[in-house]
Amino acid sequence: MSEGKRTIQEIPESEMDRENRLQFLTWEREPADIDSDLQKKFKQRLAQTAGAQIADTAYIAKDARIFTSSLIVGDRSWIAGHALVRGDVEIGSNCSVNPYACISGKVRCGNGVRIASLVSIVGFNHGFDDPNIPINDQPHETLGITIGDDVWIGANAVVLDGVTIGRGAVIAAGAVVTKDIPDLAIAAGVPAKVVRRRGETPGAGKSRRSEVERALLRISRVADAEWRDVREQHRTPDGYISMDADGVARMSVRHECDAIEIAAGFGQPPSGNEAKATIDRLQALQDPATGFFPDPFRPPDPLKNIRDDSPALYNVLAVGYALEILGAHPSHPISGVGMDAVALCDWLETLPWSTRAWWCGDRVDAIATALYFNARYFESGRGKEILFGWLTTHIDRSTGLWGKPTAEQGFLHPVNGFYRLTRGAHAQFGVPVPFPEATINSVISHYRNNRGFSGSTYTACNLLDTIHPLWLCLKQTDFMRNHAEAVAEDIILQSPDRWQSKKGFAFAEGQTGSLQGTEMWLSTLHLAADLLGIAEQFAFVPKGVHRTRSAGMGL
Repeated sequence: MSEGKRTIQEIPESEMDRENRLQFLTWEREPADIDSDLQKKFKQRLAQTAGAQIADTAYIAKDARIFTSSLIVGDRSWIAGHALVRGDVEIGSNCSVNPYACISGKVRCGNGVRIASLVSIVGFNHGFDDPNIPINDQPHETLGITIGDDVWIGANAVVLDGVTIGRGAVIAAGAVVTKDIPDLAIAAGVPAKVVRRRGETPGAGKSRRSEVERALLRISRVADAEWRDVREQHRTPDGYISMDADGVARMSVRHECDAIEIAAGFGQPPSGNEAKATIDRLQALQDPATGFFPDPFRPPDPLKNIRDDSPALYNVLAVGYALEILGAHPSHPISGVGMDAVALCDWLETLPWSTRAWWCGDRVDAIATALYFNARYFESGRGKEILFGWLTTHIDRSTGLWGKPTAEQGFLHPVNGFYRLTRGAHAQFGVPVPFPEATINSVISHYRNNRGFSGSTYTACNLLDTIHPLWLCLKQTDFMRNHAEAVAEDIILQSPDRWQSKKGFAFAEGQTGSLQGTEMWLSTLHLAADLLGIAEQFAFVPKGVHRTRSAGMGL
């Protein structure tokens, strides 16, 4: 090197050169950069134009694009140049947003979150369901995204609206996160699924979660291969005959609806002429006067109120959802639920909550589902508001359940009643349950008190009535999540041995496979897998009675 020449490293940087470098190497910032006049003026402008509250120790690169109605950035966090931040965004302490990342909508980040370049976090969604309305004219929906502490989101990953990413999770590069990710999970793929937990040895293949995933894959493969055999063995020229929960085989409309749901859950619902004939037959069952669906194989007592007939009530769900699967709906409003506020409250208060909470939940399930069908396809009254008001004021705050335990069966009735009630009400309308932590504690205690169920108590009903409340409540809280995940793992691990070749799942110990048992078990497994964040590994997705997506008609 000739005398008098200097290397690039020896040439002093101007303040602007330093700012340009920090656009892409923001982690090199020093106290002088944060205290510079340019940085202070930029923060002041963002406070005025973007509703920003930025900690004194945070750093925002000069070419970061901030278009927010509200922005909070915590201590020692930074946003790099060419990142786009818009909407209503909170970023905790010690977080990093790298160049060309995009954060949109309602997003809440905890502390220590790492967001790599080209990540898209999209806390809103555009409507598109109605093909008769241009997409740009359909409404937006904002559920929001929550990202826990100590999360790393890899380059080019996409996080969609409504998702919660648990504490300590890692999202692999290129993953598309469509569902909640548990604490300490490592998620990868499109859609993203949990591949292992932090702390587990990759490839060891001997962790409990690995065993669970292998069991889920095993039962998924056999059920996917044999569900047609299960359905066909119960079909007759006059309908479907299968074993009910009491172990007696009967003709029933419910069995036909279970067969439809099983096929739809594996992505192959009836179609064409078969679907049309089925729609005509199911719609013809509806009583135009009350809107209920009496079972022709088990006619109701004409001297009793139709709301006291269990098959007619359950068929509101079974037939109604089967019709939706087939692209149709009930032909008439379900006017039998048309009660004013006083009549509805009086009816609810006459139900035997203290001794038969399951039976009471069954009634509310059907009434709430009838209100859903009325609201979606016919004229909606104020029934659901009255129903939710009564339920909110009559729940036991200490247990998070409706009804009381009995000396003979403990919390069996209140827990099972909670499932039936909230399935048709809270889960269906997307309304939060009142006391999720208390509910979780009660459900897990009930499960433990019964030693996870065994023998005659190891039924599809008891398992479904356990996993659905846990799945539903954990959408609102992480309380006792590890205990709930252990329950879900137990259910999945035992499932392969419960499948009867080409007969499906039995409802209870000692019975043969049935349509009811198969549909309920498959739905239970989906819920357990979804709770664990591995539902994508299971071939069956409930589309009817046990579907997991709310109708989006919340209060």
